[in-house]
Amino acid sequence: MTFDFQAARLTMVESQVRTSDVTDYLVQDAMRIAPREILCPLGKKAIAYADADLEYAPGLYLLRPRAVGKLLQAVKPEVHEKALCIAAPYAALVLRTAGLEVDEIAADQTPARGAYDVVVSEGAVSEVPAAWTAALREGGRMAVIVREGPMGKARLYVKKDGLVASCEVFDAAAPFLPGHEPKVQFAF
Repeated sequence: MTFDFQAARLTMVESQVRTSDVTDYLVQDAMRIAPREILCPLGKKAIAYADADLEYAPGLYLLRPRAVGKLLQAVKPEVHEKALCIAAPYAALVLRTAGLEVDEIAADQTPARGAYDVVVSEGAVSEVPAAWTAALREGGRMAVIVREGPMGKARLYVKKDGLVASCEVFDAAAPFLPGHEPKVQFAF
């Protein structure tokens, strides 16, 4: 008997994504189609649609479907926009499925300046690198989880009139991207 990934994908959207107030139809529809299991290591394919962060490489995780859906909804992706996914393979897959042009980079790479309408990362950072906000073109939106302690806040960054402003959009617990943990401070 083979595992029914399509049924699991539909159940994920109905029970995890939609119930978390992800109402953007472009995001929902793409998540119903995008085969998350292809991004999972062999031993984890059967749990690809579980409500869990799944490690796909040492220290790198596919975020919970709910978190990815909410991050993508926050940036309001539109078909034919150009997106940058930073250590975010599932978000990249969903955005490609939705009809966006997608570039992918690792968290330690420097993105092209002013080149993207949408930027998303699938890991927490203690502070957002300046190069990530610099990657936004005018009107561009970025969603990233900023975390100091055990819980983080997903923040939406928007570039308007050459300036970048941000606001909190939801609470999120996500693993730190390697190299983006809080700096240890020495104190007496």
